[in-house]
Amino acid sequence: MNKDADTTDRIKETLARRYRAERRFRFYGVLAIIFGLFCVVALFVDIVSKGHGAFRQTFIEIEVVYDAEVLGVSDPNDAEQMAFADYEGVVKRALSRKFENVSGRSERRQLNRLISSSAAYDIRDKLVADPGLLGTRETIWVLADDDVDTYYKSVASGEPFTGRVNELQQAWIDQLQEHEEIRLQFNRRFFTSGDSREPEQAGIGGATIGSFLTLLVTLVLSFPIGVAAAVYLEEFAPKNRWTDFIEVNINNLAAVPSIIFGLLGLAIFINFFDVPRSIPIIGGLVLTLMTLPTIIISSRAAIKSVPPSIREAAIGMGASPMQVVIQHVLPLAMPGMLTGAIIGMAQALGETAPLLMIGMVAFIVDLPGGFTDPATVLPVQIFLWADSPERAFVERTSAAIMILLSFLITMNTVAVLLRRRLERRW
Repeated sequence: MNKDADTTDRIKETLARRYRAERRFRFYGVLAIIFGLFCVVALFVDIVSKGHGAFRQTFIEIEVVYDAEVLGVSDPNDAEQMAFADYEGVVKRALSRKFENVSGRSERRQLNRLISSSAAYDIRDKLVADPGLLGTRETIWVLADDDVDTYYKSVASGEPFTGRVNELQQAWIDQLQEHEEIRLQFNRRFFTSGDSREPEQAGIGGATIGSFLTLLVTLVLSFPIGVAAAVYLEEFAPKNRWTDFIEVNINNLAAVPSIIFGLLGLAIFINFFDVPRSIPIIGGLVLTLMTLPTIIISSRAAIKSVPPSIREAAIGMGASPMQVVIQHVLPLAMPGMLTGAIIGMAQALGETAPLLMIGMVAFIVDLPGGFTDPATVLPVQIFLWADSPERAFVERTSAAIMILLSFLITMNTVAVLLRRRLERRW
C-alpha cells in the first residue's frame, strides 16, 4: 500500500509540474504575442504621429493684381511672353501691399520667404489657362514655405518650433493668423506632384504612378511564367535529377537577398542588353526575377492541393493530359495561385534594394507617362526623403510610409479574403 501511495504521489507531483510548465508556456506565448502587438502598435503610432501633418499644408491668402506692366506682357496671345513673364514680381507686390510697413531690402527678402516659390508657377498656370485675367485682380490662397508650415503647425499643436523662422517672420505670421489670412488646407499636391527639392512642393504622385507601372510589368511577366513553370514541374516534368536540381534552385532563389537580383539586373539587362536605367520596364524585369520563385512555389502548392481523383475522373472521360490541366486542374488551383501572385506583388511593391542597383533612385520631378519614361517607386522615394536634411521632409517620409503600408495591408488582406472565398476544401 505504501508503494502504491508513493507511486500515486509521484504521479500527481509529476502531473502538477507538467501542468505548471504548460501554463508557463502558454503565458510566455501570450506574453510574446502581446509584446509583438505592442511593438507594431508603437511603430504605427510613431509613424502616424509624424506623418499625419503632411496631409494638410499651410496656405496664405494674397491679393494678386495681374498687371501687364509688372508682368512684362504686351500680348497675352504670345506664348513666350506668357511663359517668361515676371510672376515673382506679382507675388512680391502682393505681399508688399499686405505688409505696407515693411521697408528695407533685408526685411523684404524675409517677407518674401513666407511664400513658396511655387506661388509664381501657380499664378502663371492660371493666367496661361485664362488670359482674360490680365489687368484684373484676384484673391487667392498660395502655398506657404516649408519653414512657415512647420512653425504654424507646431504652434497649432501647442509646441512651437521656430526653426529657421525668425522673430520678425513670426510676428507677420501672427498678424496673418489674427486676420484669418493663413490656414491649413488639404494637401492635394502631396498626391498629385512629383519629387521636389522644396518639401512643400514634393509629392508621391510620380512615385505612385512609377510603382503602378513597375508592378504592372512585373505581374504581366511573372504570373504567366510562374504558373507555366509550376504546371510543367507538377504535371509534365519527369522525376529525375534534372528536375530535382531545378526544384532545389527554385527554393534557394526564394531565399536569396533581393539586392542580388538588382546586381543580376544591372549585369544582364543594363550592361548586356543596354536597357535604359530608371524606367518601369527595367524595374519590372528585375522584380519579375525576384517574385518568380514565390509565385512558382505557391502555384505548385495550389496544384498539389487538387485531389488526384479529379485528374483520374477527367482522364476516364477521355480528356487529354492538356485538357485535364487547362479545364480542371488550373481552375481549381487558381485561388491559391492568385493568392501567391498577390503576395509576390506586395513583396515587390515594398522592395528598395534591387531598384537602387538599376538606377531608379533618380530625382524625378515630372509624372511618368509610360513604361519608358524615367520614374521612381514609393520605397525609393521614401529612401530619398529620409536622407533629406529639411525637417519638413520627416512629415512627408512618414506620410509616404503610411501610404505604402496601406497598399501592402490592402494587398495582403485581399489575398487572404480571396483565398477564403474561392478555395475549396476537399
